[in-house]
Amino acid sequence: MSEQRPHLHTYQFGEGEPILERLVFSYRPLWLVLFALGTVFFAYQTFNLRPDASFEKMIPMEHPFIKSFMKHRGDLGAAGTTIQVAVEHTRGDIFDAEYLDILQQINDEVFYLPGVDRNRMRSLWTPNVRWIEVTEQGFEGDKVIDARYDGSSEAMGRLRQNVLRSGEVGRLVSDDFQSSIVQAPLIDIDPASGQPLNYWDLSQRLEKDIREKYQQGTPGSEPQVRVYIIGFAKMVGDLLDGIVSIFMFAAIALVITALLLYWYTRSVRGTATVLLCAVVAVIWQLGLLTTLGYGLNAYSILIPFLVFAIGVSHGVQMMNAIMVEAAAGKNHFDAARGAFRVLYVPALIALISDAVGFTTMVLIPIEVIKDLGIAASVGVAVIILTNLFLLPILISYFGTGKRAVDNLEEKLADPNRRGVARRLASLASARVATLSIVVATLGFAVGIYGGQNLQIGDLDPGAPELHPDSRYNLDNKFITENYATSSDVMVIMAETEEQRCADYANVDMVDRFTWHMENVPGVNSSMSAVKISKLVASGYNEGSLKWATVSRNQRLLGTTFNSMPAVLMNTRCSLLPVALFLDDHKAETLQAVVDAAESFIAENRQDGISFALAAGNAGIEAATNQEIARARNRMMLLIYTAVCALVFISFASWRAVVCIVVPLALTSFLCEALMAHLGIGVKVATLPVIALGVGVGVDYGIYIYSKLSHYLRRGEGIEEAYYHTLRSTGAAVALTGAMLAVGVATWIFSPIKFQADMGMLLTFMFIWNMVGALWLLPALARFLIKTEN
Repeated sequence: MSEQRPHLHTYQFGEGEPILERLVFSYRPLWLVLFALGTVFFAYQTFNLRPDASFEKMIPMEHPFIKSFMKHRGDLGAAGTTIQVAVEHTRGDIFDAEYLDILQQINDEVFYLPGVDRNRMRSLWTPNVRWIEVTEQGFEGDKVIDARYDGSSEAMGRLRQNVLRSGEVGRLVSDDFQSSIVQAPLIDIDPASGQPLNYWDLSQRLEKDIREKYQQGTPGSEPQVRVYIIGFAKMVGDLLDGIVSIFMFAAIALVITALLLYWYTRSVRGTATVLLCAVVAVIWQLGLLTTLGYGLNAYSILIPFLVFAIGVSHGVQMMNAIMVEAAAGKNHFDAARGAFRVLYVPALIALISDAVGFTTMVLIPIEVIKDLGIAASVGVAVIILTNLFLLPILISYFGTGKRAVDNLEEKLADPNRRGVARRLASLASARVATLSIVVATLGFAVGIYGGQNLQIGDLDPGAPELHPDSRYNLDNKFITENYATSSDVMVIMAETEEQRCADYANVDMVDRFTWHMENVPGVNSSMSAVKISKLVASGYNEGSLKWATVSRNQRLLGTTFNSMPAVLMNTRCSLLPVALFLDDHKAETLQAVVDAAESFIAENRQDGISFALAAGNAGIEAATNQEIARARNRMMLLIYTAVCALVFISFASWRAVVCIVVPLALTSFLCEALMAHLGIGVKVATLPVIALGVGVGVDYGIYIYSKLSHYLRRGEGIEEAYYHTLRSTGAAVALTGAMLAVGVATWIFSPIKFQADMGMLLTFMFIWNMVGALWLLPALARFLIKTEN
């Protein structure tokens, strides 16, 4: 059988040309003017783009735990958004006048930071940190650093005694007395302006005005103090600091992408046009997001770079089609029109599938994921305009250059390339296809088995969004190692009628609940008003431990609540928070504590009191994990249903659905097994990877199947049809996968761990989706479409 060249279209344009094609190419100057004006407008809009790191957007606001937390937020303070600044004395203990002077200055600096709830600030220098003791005359107490403090040795002795009597050792003062903490609860919404607190600005001020200012030492000597800062706001600020590295990686990816594109096309004009259209798509996306009132958070900041990569990958397909048309002897204009006519249907299907896949993220009730889905969907919608319309219009004016056409003709005539394509076409033979399906079945088994160990939530100590050796996690490690209380706190809220929180029946119930929770594995310790009440009752009776109990004498019990700290009882005496300090914030720990609390509540119902879960950073994370666990399967079902429906509508064949979707499913299962192997949990940062991988990965299968079905309709056998598919679009699909992988592979080296994880997983999914389309799709087609030959 003589060698056949790939099908080169020789359209005669006239009455039969598609309406969309006529609309695009009959008004080219008008479209170029509109694109230019739109680009200028959206570029101007991007100057108003601002980081968006609102606390509420990071949590599932509709979850019952979060609703309970928000209901009592005013009484609890800004639970979950407290900044802790630990100041370590490097030359001794805290009982030093110079150290205490620096601590006072840091306390004042923190006091005036924006968003700080000044009434609830706590440190050795704040008046709400007091000591209390029982004497022969009754209770005595004062501020830990009292009015008589003057820095003298006598004052230091008195301060040491006050610290020991205050009960703050392990809380505000480290166990070794070499550091102390300034705690600053935050108000996330400015009550005057109604604007959310700018975490990035706060983080930068903490670094500049506190860490850098007070941690400086003289040249050649150790600084007198070291500063350690943790808290949700600081963590988000550190994530946003990684934007600089993101831009650096984007620049590297841009250079590599440009080199790969030029290597493939051998056209400077073609390469520049594809890159220009991808950049225009990013500008439009950012401008549209700003116009719609959206900002960029630490997660969605990655989407513009992904949109650029997607734009370039689809541009490769268009350029490949244009060069094929030009190699058939057509001029710039006709080549662009021919490529548009060939590609606009499969490209439109692929991009709509991308957008629909990304849109499923909007259904997840966590604002940052919704915003990420909207940002990705807007980006893909823009790519439809830039790659399907702007790119062919520009090429119709400038062309690809003679060198690009000559290079393509050389590739088509190269016997070695034909030999490679012929060998790869054997993937569609009966023997190799059978083996491929067996291997794919084993791959599904490996993915399903390995994915059984996949966990929901965080699996690492500290902030898992950052690397273990990041500054934030090193700060967190110092504080957890030197202070008795855990940084992972879950707050259970005991609700009573107003002025009834101190009733014996209610206090007894809280006492029994606290004792029950202290015996749950994973709970390190607890703090509640009941514990303070017992200490006060014991103090009333010369410190006798026999009296450290909940008194049945209502009058005596009531007096123990007279001086209760505000954080343990609200002013209406209708709320008694129980703070549980946990060993860690791993998903299994959080869920075990939640299950134990809910079990106790269900078995011990009592009129007049109810328990509501849960505040604190651990309570918020438990709620987030539950939402992600529910959303994970729902999102997978929705995205695959949407992709299957679009493919079926486009090709009107269930066989097409199976051929295109099965390789995607194999990649998804293998990706879950990889996550389990690498110890990456399903969480806010990684859940979108599933939608992104499927949404983008479907493109390969659509391009391959559309070409394959075209040659099959011409009456060719499956192997011959796949051979011509490889010759016409196989290299472009492979290059598309490589470019997408390059676009995200540089993220692996990011200082932000969740970005590195996303880069690793997306690289894996993009490569495997491309391999699946080139390897598994023809094997499936061999057995599904053979009856149509």
